[in-house]
Amino acid sequence: MSKITYILLTACFVITAANTIQAQEKDLLSMVRDSAKKEYATGAFKSTRVINGQSMEMLGKGVLDVRILHRFGLLSEGAKQFFGLDQASMRLGFDYGITDNLSVGIGRSTLNKELDAFFKFRAIRQGANGGSPVSVIWVSGAAVQTMPWTDTTRKNYFSSRVAYYHEIIIGRKFSNAFSLQVSPIMVHRNLVAKADQDNNTWALGIGGRLKLSKRTAFVVDYHPILAGREPGTKDPISAGFDIETGGHVFQLHFSNSTGMNEKAFLTGTTDNFWKGDIRFGFNLSRVFQVNRKKK
Repeated sequence: MSKITYILLTACFVITAANTIQAQEKDLLSMVRDSAKKEYATGAFKSTRVINGQSMEMLGKGVLDVRILHRFGLLSEGAKQFFGLDQASMRLGFDYGITDNLSVGIGRSTLNKELDAFFKFRAIRQGANGGSPVSVIWVSGAAVQTMPWTDTTRKNYFSSRVAYYHEIIIGRKFSNAFSLQVSPIMVHRNLVAKADQDNNTWALGIGGRLKLSKRTAFVVDYHPILAGREPGTKDPISAGFDIETGGHVFQLHFSNSTGMNEKAFLTGTTDNFWKGDIRFGFNLSRVFQVNRKKK
């Protein structure tokens, strides 16, 4: 065998061995990655809203959530108003998941004829096998009042009709049965009734869920106002039950709030829950997978 042939055979052997080792290394790295694949906590809440306030849950990518919300009159009005059922305010909303961690939404409320829109971004997601102990979500939105302008003492600027809000949700699913979250919120109204009133209202949202069965849960939604309270308003309080039926989630609840966006229920709740000023209401959520995930 010539030296050239020997060198060529040796080179082929070395190259083949190197390729084999490299392939084995890739297989080992793939196995390590698979074994270390992150898992996340899911199902902390059955809906993207606790009742009034946003929850730590997010829509999946390509999911459309059609939401119909109703708030009726006061139960204390008795049979003459059919315990409030003769009176109703509603909000129709559409929320969409752009990614698993980013969603947007729009809505229209009959109360004050308001249009609202928001975006919701999950910066940190609670891990199920290590990782972060909590989820952290940022929400920002705006509401525009479209009722006819009645204040003749002020010029009808579009900006005067607009309010904004920002909140950070910090939540944790403690077990399959219990989840809890807190959410500092700031609402800014461009126009308030009097010059000495604060344009900013600060609140702390507290939301909890206790699972009762496979498809039902007890939920509480409480927003104490910390600063900038609108005169005559009360803290919004809601409690009720989530009932899941396939693609639907029914939220049946009792509340002292009529408003169904952050600006409305944080600055416009005038009924006192603890004195019996309670309304029945419901949220109906129906989700549709309109854009399939790529495998």
